[in-house]
Amino acid sequence: MRALGLFLLAFALSGCGAVPDFRRDSRVGPRAAPRIPAVDRAGENTCLVRLSANGTNFSPLPDKYYGGGCQAVGSVQISGLGGDAGSFAVSNIGPVTCPLADRFAGWARYGVDRAARQILGSPLARVETMGSYSCRNVAGTTRRSAHSRAEAIDIGGFVLADGRRISVKEDWDGGSRAERDFLRVVHTSACKRFGTVLGPQYNAAHRDHFHLEQGDGSFCR
Repeated sequence: MRALGLFLLAFALSGCGAVPDFRRDSRVGPRAAPRIPAVDRAGENTCLVRLSANGTNFSPLPDKYYGGGCQAVGSVQISGLGGDAGSFAVSNIGPVTCPLADRFAGWARYGVDRAARQILGSPLARVETMGSYSCRNVAGTTRRSAHSRAEAIDIGGFVLADGRRISVKEDWDGGSRAERDFLRVVHTSACKRFGTVLGPQYNAAHRDHFHLEQGDGSFCR
């Protein structure tokens, strides 16, 4: 949904302390969460304005609390991304927080599409994800994954306008020299935008995707 006018109005009102609440609290499960964390609605609306202005097609989603530390708060559903000379699709993505969506949109445009043009000679047509929100732990631990808060996206591959598909699993080591270079460039670019980036060089669990995580850290592997 490209509701730029609505969000611009919300942003303008935020300075008067009258920010409309576009979200609907939707608690899920047999019991409601005991405490609902405070949400920065003014900051959220600012993010939505920015996301709409950069050419992203999206819809704001109701806040949901699933219990057990799992939630999707201040999240959006992305249906398309803006590029320099057009738009491109994104597949298999679920709820993501607005700040993560904003970083993802910038990376796809400036880090992926431009690299595809320069290295592979074709613009990007689609980013293939392996999902976003999932109520699960970090593998081998009892700690909740960023996926459980809609703060992470897994990227499996990229489809170019000329029909080529570049797969993290198949092409990180097995692709042509240009394909391998492309994947390493977009991985490095992601490290400049996301708090945590994990790929095939990190461990076997990430041999087939890039894990892009919201946050203010700088863990890049």
